[in-house]
Amino acid sequence: MDIVELLPGRLHLLRFPVGQAYLWRDGDRLSLVDAGPPGSAEPIAGAVASLGLPPSAVRHIVLTHFHEDHVGGAAGFAALSGAEVLAHHLEAPVVRGDAPEPPPVLEDWERPFHERALRLLPEGGYRRPDRITGLRDGDVLDLGGGARVLHVPGHTDGSIALHLPRHGVLFTGDAIAASPAGGGVIPGVFNLDRARMLDSFRRMAALDTRTACFGHGDPVLAGAGESLRAAVSAHR
Repeated sequence: MDIVELLPGRLHLLRFPVGQAYLWRDGDRLSLVDAGPPGSAEPIAGAVASLGLPPSAVRHIVLTHFHEDHVGGAAGFAALSGAEVLAHHLEAPVVRGDAPEPPPVLEDWERPFHERALRLLPEGGYRRPDRITGLRDGDVLDLGGGARVLHVPGHTDGSIALHLPRHGVLFTGDAIAASPAGGGVIPGVFNLDRARMLDSFRRMAALDTRTACFGHGDPVLAGAGESLRAAVSAHR
């Protein structure tokens, strides 16, 4: 796992073999946005230690959606830290394993990329969090001076984004991504409903955002709102 400082003293990217997570810092309190694939609890604890803090400094684990590369480390790290696990109320039963995971509706060109991503994930099952706080659109969380929850369905039914207006930071989950070829921002792939995902993309692009953090690909660290709006125009 790679640890990359994005905003000094505030924001770090944790990059895994597939997917990524983020640590947000408010003084001596941390929040984790997504939790990496199974087996990520100890590496995340190491990242927290590199900031000079114990695992218990992490108060929240906010999950953007149910996919394994985002929730696989949540139960293990919650056990290490005592952090509260949060997800959209529609997503929570799937994250807990109480409801089946609906498969994505793949376009033909997506299939080889999806198969490649699956091969990067550990085989077998994984521990799931049993306690999840359900979130709804418009909820405000006690991090980053008030982080607003946005329900952004399409990638999954209960996908969320997290917007920190005071800092101009947006965590998009997998509804938006950085192009793997470089040179721009693209709509997310492997969706349940591409049309709903594009509606969600447009909603996020309308926000006042300087820094956009994606589930896959390099974040946009300046002028993110303009980059997102340009991508919307290119994918009408």
